[in-house]
Amino acid sequence: MVDLPGITRVPVHGQPEDIYDQIKDIIMEYITPEESIILNVLSASVDFTTCESIRMSQSVDKRGLRTLAVVTKSDKNPEGLLEKVTADDVSIGLGYVCVRNRIGDESYEEARMEEQRLFDTHPQLSKIDKSIVGIHVLAQKLVQVQAMIISKTLPDIVKKINDKLNFNFTELEKLPVNLTSVADAMTAFMHITGLSKESLKKVLIRGEFDEFPDDKGMHCTARLVEMLDTFCKDLNNCEESDVTKNFLMEEIKVLEEAKWIGLPNFMPRAAFLTILQRKVKGIAKLPISFVENVWEYLGKVVISILTHHSENYYQLQSSSRRAGQNLIEKMKECSIKHVMVAVEMEQKTDYTCNTEFTVEYTNLISQQEGFVKAVLDTVNNPTQVKLEGVGMIDVGHLRQYSDVLNQAFDLKVRMIAYWKIVKKRLIDTIALHLMLSISNFVNKDLEKEIVHDLLSPVGGGIERLLEESPSISGKRERLSRSVKVLKESKDTVGNIMDKISSYGDF
Repeated sequence: MVDLPGITRVPVHGQPEDIYDQIKDIIMEYITPEESIILNVLSASVDFTTCESIRMSQSVDKRGLRTLAVVTKSDKNPEGLLEKVTADDVSIGLGYVCVRNRIGDESYEEARMEEQRLFDTHPQLSKIDKSIVGIHVLAQKLVQVQAMIISKTLPDIVKKINDKLNFNFTELEKLPVNLTSVADAMTAFMHITGLSKESLKKVLIRGEFDEFPDDKGMHCTARLVEMLDTFCKDLNNCEESDVTKNFLMEEIKVLEEAKWIGLPNFMPRAAFLTILQRKVKGIAKLPISFVENVWEYLGKVVISILTHHSENYYQLQSSSRRAGQNLIEKMKECSIKHVMVAVEMEQKTDYTCNTEFTVEYTNLISQQEGFVKAVLDTVNNPTQVKLEGVGMIDVGHLRQYSDVLNQAFDLKVRMIAYWKIVKKRLIDTIALHLMLSISNFVNKDLEKEIVHDLLSPVGGGIERLLEESPSISGKRERLSRSVKVLKESKDTVGNIMDKISSYGDF
């Protein structure tokens, strides 16, 4: 039972200017809940239809189903009281009870006796039905109303308690077992690393993504293919792969500088190597940038999975994250070195056993005579010539180099055929290297790195796993405390419901 303050409109004696608003807010806060019984205390002297407390209770209980009115000072203002409480112009659903206030030093017993005499003998008040007069009637009505309200709300309260209990039990079961020995810690470590490895094998090697169906960032094999495709496009669309731009000019300039004393019409190998080295140097940053991007992406995936599986063991989480980041950096450096070696090999030596080179070269060199003839055609003076396998070539700038056109064309088509081999070789070599590196990372290196970090001075040893994280221990304590309180509440509510049933005859 909450005794709310009476409504004050005019502040006095230092009361705040908004005293009315403050009191109104307090009253509304307590009478608004459906579980509340509103005991509206009215003076017999007031007009019920204009009473502000009635208006406030009606605003939250329009039908008056949980409002009981108590009319005080019945002895002071008996005129018309019978009509007020029987007419019920303001819809007090639970009815009225008229009472007499204690006066002066009257004892409780004296006051009740005077109240009974008043309602039995007073010319006007004695006409009021005895079922709605007296403090004893008010007490009985309150017990009945309270029992009725509680009987309606308790089943729902019990359901909410049970739901909350089940939820808390489920949350407790989700918490990791509190490790108490090194053996427990080792078992937990092996379990977590095993789960992490299996998840990494799924997403990085087998291409499964059932653990992350809606997170495309974790569909790793598909993302790696996309990154490899982008790398291929970058290689094929770069300036070094544009065979039509300033057609033959680079070859002509290189041939001019690669002249040597010897038999005519021999292709100087230095010319081919010079152009090859320039082209390889021009694309050298692309494969390095590609493997850097791949390992940065893999790093995010690895850290995400390690963090997820070790989230309940913050010491292991810290070590596994640190080990994963360190190993990713090592693997990235290794891949960069591998790429740099592959690029350097392409710069130093021009070799392939791939028969596609011969096929491509033969197809292009067979068009040499027709191409040169078209370029030197002084009658038609074509500005473009079509070269099968290459496309339309601007040729107007080549007529002044008639003496070196054949040799330059030969050098060009050799480079076109060989450059395709170089690009494919780089792509294949890097792709195979990355797949092997990923396999080693998941199957061998990661677990070793985590163990090494955990057993290092920074990691603190396997015993550190026995230290439960503050967040987990705090959550365990909160849930256990909540379960205890909810169990006590359930028992208390059960007792209340049993007691309420004993008032069924009221």
